[in-house]
Amino acid sequence: MTSPPSPPFRHPIRIYWEDTDAGGIVFYANYLKFFERARTEWLRARGYAQEALRTGPGLAFVVTDTSLRYRLPARLDDLIEVTVAVGRVGAASLTIAQQAWRTEPDGRGTLLCDGTIRIGCVELGTFRPVRIPTDLLESIR
Repeated sequence: MTSPPSPPFRHPIRIYWEDTDAGGIVFYANYLKFFERARTEWLRARGYAQEALRTGPGLAFVVTDTSLRYRLPARLDDLIEVTVAVGRVGAASLTIAQQAWRTEPDGRGTLLCDGTIRIGCVELGTFRPVRIPTDLLESIR
């Protein structure tokens, strides 16, 4: 019997001037930054700071593929929540589903952007794929 999937990790982000274009809406490429921040905090919440992975075993996660769908714009001063949910787990890669939701005044959420990000674990000296450390894999399953 398999256990049900864990709820997605959630990371809040406030939209600032630097995130917007001349029209006051989030520049589309910034969703990739927001998704990256959320993945970094998701790893940190599991006890794996990216700097420690870099300086300890000499590992890093690199993005190998992305696919995003933009649904509605986020605007200056919006509070959004970015989710991280693990999809496929491979020996040296993860496929992660991510979403950006605007928190509305009534507490509802409005989906703004969703996507799939594939990240690979690499050895920093060579940038060759390496197995994701077993303890890290166990913490995300």
